[in-house]
Amino acid sequence: MFKTLTTLLLAALVLMLIGAGVVYFGIVNVAADTPHSAPIRALLETARERSIAVRAKGIEVPDLSDPELIRSGAGNYDAMCAICHLAPGVESTELSKSLNPAPPDLTAEHRKRDAAHDFWIVKHGIKATGMPAWGQSMEDHYIWGLIALLEQLPALTAMDYQALVATSGGHQHGGGETHMATENPVRTDAQHHEGGRPAEEHHPAQPAPTNLHRHADGTNHPH
Repeated sequence: MFKTLTTLLLAALVLMLIGAGVVYFGIVNVAADTPHSAPIRALLETARERSIAVRAKGIEVPDLSDPELIRSGAGNYDAMCAICHLAPGVESTELSKSLNPAPPDLTAEHRKRDAAHDFWIVKHGIKATGMPAWGQSMEDHYIWGLIALLEQLPALTAMDYQALVATSGGHQHGGGETHMATENPVRTDAQHHEGGRPAEEHHPAQPAPTNLHRHADGTNHPH
């Protein structure tokens, strides 16, 4: 018995030393442009899905067919989510192409929809994926608005989506709102203002550049 226990302890120590060596010598490549190996990806995806499933169990889903709830979700989705998760008529953005793991295309018809599962993700986020915990600044009612929109999103045309965003009231979720620049051409009147004046106003001596490129952090530079 003692010999067996000693062998197990030595084996554990060896594994710990190997793990420490892998970390110390930088063997693990953390570059976002290098995908995980298939076994690691499968392990991470399984761990993620089981973690969410366990924690989302018991979440009570409200009526998500309320048109006003869907409309509210459209404004927030366009401001906060479309840059990564796309919108009807938008096939890719800088962020959707550059993140690893790639953010899911929430407009896809085949996407598995689970309202409680989606609510938990939006509220709590997911570590090391780029998915924020919007519940830090967003009230539950507005999160459910996003989920209501997600339920409808795969069936919406680009025109349907644009109409919802235009009548949504824009980016509003109960506190902590900031302007989120996206590549989505859909914008409400309020979102066309920067610094308290319309975006189309420019000093006569400094005409607006026609090839301005906007990044996700709100900065601009010409190409």
